[in-house]
Amino acid sequence: MGLKLLTRNTRNVAPTEAGEQLIATLRPAFDDIDARLSALSALRERPAGTVRITSSRHAAETILWPSVGSLLKNYPEVTVEISVDSYLTDIIADRFDAGVRLGEQVARDMIAVRIGPELRMAVVGAPSYFENHGRPRTPHDLTRHPCINIRMATKGGLYTWEFGQGGRDLNVRVEGPLILNDVPMILNASVEGIGLACVMEDQADDLLKTGKLLRVLEDWCPPFSGYHLYYPDRRQLPPAFKLLVDALRYRG
Repeated sequence: MGLKLLTRNTRNVAPTEAGEQLIATLRPAFDDIDARLSALSALRERPAGTVRITSSRHAAETILWPSVGSLLKNYPEVTVEISVDSYLTDIIADRFDAGVRLGEQVARDMIAVRIGPELRMAVVGAPSYFENHGRPRTPHDLTRHPCINIRMATKGGLYTWEFGQGGRDLNVRVEGPLILNDVPMILNASVEGIGLACVMEDQADDLLKTGKLLRVLEDWCPPFSGYHLYYPDRRQLPPAFKLLVDALRYRG
């Protein structure tokens, strides 16, 4: 071009008038390049990838979904797979990144992060049931009441109803005409007056509010450790997994 763009002396180098004009002309292009490079860097730093979690249905519905649903809207590069089952899955053998279970069920060699409040059990029955059978006053009275048993997926046996009062724990093996492994069916059977049921407090909440079920032995049902996210010890958590842990962490 034959134009001198820089002027040089013994102390510094500075653009000439032609150089200043060239810089002014190219500055928008440089700014655009810089913005695009920043966008690419931010995209590279945004969490991405798939996180696999195994969880019970109750935990998935009440704890996981509210947080995961919000997270996925803000981080479209993250994929979360939730496998719902009631078994104590071996997350390492089955290649899950984490599991969600009650605190008492988490193995000691796992890192556990609390993700929900304490829980309580509730013993419930239909008004018609209590009219016919009366109300149990203590857990011992349950041995004289027809109850709806729960088949446990984790061990295959029947759930032993657990109570506590004043630091004293009490377990009761109940009997009755029906054994189920599905909470909605258990509640439906209890509403029909088949027998007493023992479920999570929040699972019976709507039926208690409408009066279709009534609660007994409430003072024998203390709170217990709620749901925890558990996973093997790792020195470095993948960004997508760390994001999920932070989103689920209980701050109540």
